[in-house]
Amino acid sequence: MLKYLARRLAYGLAILVGVNLLTFFLFFTVNTPDDMARLNIGGKRVSQVQIDKWKAERGYDKPLYWDASRQGAQRLTHTVFWERSVSLMLLEFGRSDARQAVDIGHEIKTRMGVSLQLAVPIFVLQLIISVAFALLLTFFRNSRIDFWGVVLCVLMLSISSLFYIIVGQFFFSRVLRLVPINGYEPGLDALKFLALPIALSLLSRLGGEARLYRAMLLEEVGKDYVRTARAKGLSEPVVLMRHVLRNALIPIITSAGAYLPYVFLGSLVFESFFGIPGLGAFVIDAITGQDFAIVRTMVFLGAVLYIASNALIDVVYTWVDPRVRLT
Repeated sequence: MLKYLARRLAYGLAILVGVNLLTFFLFFTVNTPDDMARLNIGGKRVSQVQIDKWKAERGYDKPLYWDASRQGAQRLTHTVFWERSVSLMLLEFGRSDARQAVDIGHEIKTRMGVSLQLAVPIFVLQLIISVAFALLLTFFRNSRIDFWGVVLCVLMLSISSLFYIIVGQFFFSRVLRLVPINGYEPGLDALKFLALPIALSLLSRLGGEARLYRAMLLEEVGKDYVRTARAKGLSEPVVLMRHVLRNALIPIITSAGAYLPYVFLGSLVFESFFGIPGLGAFVIDAITGQDFAIVRTMVFLGAVLYIASNALIDVVYTWVDPRVRLT
């Protein structure tokens, strides 16, 4: 397993270098440092003196890739690419491009805890509720309960998450006044505030995931080992829980593992609509303000988390199914 993980780490580093190069090239192809200065300074009339000052304050006055005026290694190190892109590989995020330049690393550390308060309950509850609902439909397969359960899943799957957010905010916050719609406060007060976005997120994702897990469970139900378990006299709930669910765990883990990066990076839509100061809202604000330093950093972190989650999923496979070997 150690050789496998070492190889995955090497592949991951190569992918991160590629992502880093691609994002840097794309961002500075779309907008030059002068364009970025104009966007951040604002106003119709921006002088070249203001542009040069903004670039000097943020290190964009250097050459992008290669400084021919210098000697030796300084030709590469004295560039925007080295300071803004290579530093990401060392997890040195620098400062943002906004007028009030903030320390990106400090903001990530501060906001990650808020995002985890929202994302971790969603991840855990979503997995438990979706699997339980899928098991219920599988138990009552080919019955009216199964039919109307699938219809409900398709209906929930067809409705946009924005609809759940708008209706939920109006009904539970405006009409019933059960939960606040904004004004996030840390500590125990956050529990009441996060209840609505967690419930709405669960509702918006339940249909798609329960339908997917149901299909995975039904694929296992018709196999020979299940018929053998029934022939031994085991009850249907025992067969489903002890045999069918256990053998369907690998595709379920794969599906659930794809959501892991979002657990750390936050929910963009829900944090934005509910005014939750997490990483999701941080990214939305950066995109709206065209703060490319923050966006590049979050793209890089997303790639890191995606690679790490895939490696973790492979390790979990070996725990779930002893037949799986990592070579």
